[in-house]
Amino acid sequence: MTVKQVVCVKWGTMYGPEYVNRLYGMVSRQLTPPFRLVCLTDDRAGIRSEVECFDLPELGVPHPQRTMGKWRKQILWGSTVPGLEGVALFIDLDSVIVGSLDDYFSIGSPGDVYVARNWARPLEKLGQTSVFRFPVGGNAHILDGFRADPQGVADKHQFEQHYVTHAVTGGVKFWPEKWTKHFRLHCLPPFPLRYFVPARLPAGARIVTFPGGPNPDDVMVGRWNKRVPPFPTRWQHLLATFGEPRVDDKRRRHLQRFVLPVRWIEEHWRE
Repeated sequence: MTVKQVVCVKWGTMYGPEYVNRLYGMVSRQLTPPFRLVCLTDDRAGIRSEVECFDLPELGVPHPQRTMGKWRKQILWGSTVPGLEGVALFIDLDSVIVGSLDDYFSIGSPGDVYVARNWARPLEKLGQTSVFRFPVGGNAHILDGFRADPQGVADKHQFEQHYVTHAVTGGVKFWPEKWTKHFRLHCLPPFPLRYFVPARLPAGARIVTFPGGPNPDDVMVGRWNKRVPPFPTRWQHLLATFGEPRVDDKRRRHLQRFVLPVRWIEEHWRE
């Protein structure tokens, strides 16, 4: 029987071991065995023993400047990836798994690259790499091309997921629309309704991603980020628009960046 492989990448201090441990918990509840979770990381401390940890290889080139792209993830497009062979499913650490993952492995052909659609720019048919499936070593030219001119690639594409979308041989394929959802775009009510209605879980969703924030642990307690503690009431959040502290220096962004606690995240995003 084929072992389903899930991979994550953890580097730096943004995400602690609890993110990896929660990911394992969610995978174990939503993926039919046998499976394995592989974590490429620069710090294994605190990660549960069931997770197979491997050293995260260096990119071998300077990190691009003037870019918001998560270029360290390019290491997954090498001719070899530590601990992995065959087909693997990458999931960002700040994703919340709310439904079965089995179909993420059975859809299409083993050589296909599946990504989420970039819903912020839907007309451009760009991929979003919070959740993607790939054949390990099958598109090694992507990492080779980046290493040949990292700053040039970043200047042209801005985000690593845009580069991947254009570089995959034969093009990427998109997950079915209902499976992979974007928290801010698909779950969070528009302003000002979000002051009164909590974020909903779309019908048919399997994974909810959180690119650009807020993070799931912040949403669980009703805050946008860790810049300030959660405001006791929505009215205090509103009043802070004209004072301090604020979740953003710009008053308009502070006003819009409000979220009520969400029970379904607490239910699913746990070890």
